Amino acid sequence: MTLEITPARLKGDITPPPSKSQAHRLLIASALAGGGTIENLAASQDIDATRRCLEALLTPSEGLPFLDCGESGSTLRFCIPLALALRDGGVFVGHGRLMARPQQPYFDLFDRQGISYRQEGDRLIVAGRLKAGVFPLRGDVSSQFITGLLYALPLLEGDSEITLTSPLESAGYVDLTVDVLSRFGIQIEGAYRVRGGQTYRPADAVVESDYTQAGVYFAANTIGSAVEIHGLAPYSKQGDRVIENYCARLAEPGTVTLDVSQCPDLVPALAVCAALRDGETTHIVNAARLRIKESDRLETTSGQLTRLGGKVTQGADSLTITGVSAFTGGQVSACNDHRIAMMLAVAATRATGPVVLEEAQSVEKSYPQFWRDYAALGGKIREVP
Repeated sequence: MTLEITPARLKGDITPPPSKSQAHRLLIASALAGGGTIENLAASQDIDATRRCLEALLTPSEGLPFLDCGESGSTLRFCIPLALALRDGGVFVGHGRLMARPQQPYFDLFDRQGISYRQEGDRLIVAGRLKAGVFPLRGDVSSQFITGLLYALPLLEGDSEITLTSPLESAGYVDLTVDVLSRFGIQIEGAYRVRGGQTYRPADAVVESDYTQAGVYFAANTIGSAVEIHGLAPYSKQGDRVIENYCARLAEPGTVTLDVSQCPDLVPALAVCAALRDGETTHIVNAARLRIKESDRLETTSGQLTRLGGKVTQGADSLTITGVSAFTGGQVSACNDHRIAMMLAVAATRATGPVVLEEAQSVEKSYPQFWRDYAALGGKIREVP
C-alpha cells in the first residue's frame, strides 16, 4: 500500500495500543499455566504468530510440531527452548528477514547439549531434549534468548542457571519477563538461577499500553504536534519508558548523545526528533543490533530521512544527525519495517510538501490501527496507486 501524506500537525487524545512485548510474555505464561484471563490483548501479526505457535506446541500430535513464526523474532526465540522442553524440538518457519536474524547463542548451547539443528532456507529444524544445567549466554545479541530460556528452564527436572558472558543489553525486557513469570508462580532467583520442577499457575492480567508505540507520539509532540497520550503505566517494567526523558533531552539546545543499548526500538522515533534540531548535533550510539531487525534500521533510518532532506550519517553502531529546520516532501519507503513506516509518518508532519510512503501496510506487524489513529489525530493521508 502506498500513501500520500500531506503535512499536518497532529492534535487530540490517544491511548497507545497494548504492549506487544508484554503481550507475548503473558500469552506464553497463560498457555503454560492452562488458564487465566488476559485483558486488553490486541491483535497484530506478531501476536497472532505467538498464538499460532503456542497452539501447535500444546496440541498433541505425531512428530515435531510445525511452528509458523511469521516475521516475529520474539515468537521464534521464545518458542525454541519451549519446543525442546515440551516436544523434543520443532520445525520453525520464518518469513521476511526473520531467519537471517542471529540464532547463534542458541546454537552454541545446543552444541554443548547434543541438540541437533539445521537451517534450510526459511526453515529451522531443532531436535532433542533440553537438559538442566549452566547456560552461558551472550547478553549483547538479544535479550530474547534469555527470555526464551527463562520460560523453559522451570519445566526441566533439575536446577539451572544462565550466566552472562557479555554485558546485558535491553535489560528492561528481561525485567519484564521476570515480572510476568512471578505473576504465574515461577520464581527466578538472583541473576537468573532457576529451580526445576516448577509449575505455572493460572493468573489474570491486563496488558499495559505500549511505551514503544507511544514513542511515535512523544516524537510528534517534540517536533510540534499536540497529542495527549493516555494509559501509560508510570512504573512499568517496560524499558522503553525512557522515551519521555530522551525526547526531553532532544528538546534542549546543544550536542546530545543518546545511548540506546537498552532501548533500540526507539531509535527511528528519536532520529526524527534529532533531525529537526536545527543546527544541533545528535549522536545515537550503541545501536549495532538495529542492523538485524525487520530492516537494517541504521541504514533505513539514515537513508529514508536523508531522502526527506535530513542530514543523517551512519557508523557501524551509531547515527550522527545534524538538525535541519524542516523536512522536504518526496517519495520514501517503509522498507517492510513497521518502525520505519511510523517514523516517516511522524516526519511528514514537519515536511514542506507531500510525502509519498511505499509499503505503508508494514505497520500491521505491530500496530494494525496506526493509520486509523493517525487520521483521527488530524493526519492527512490518502491511498494512491
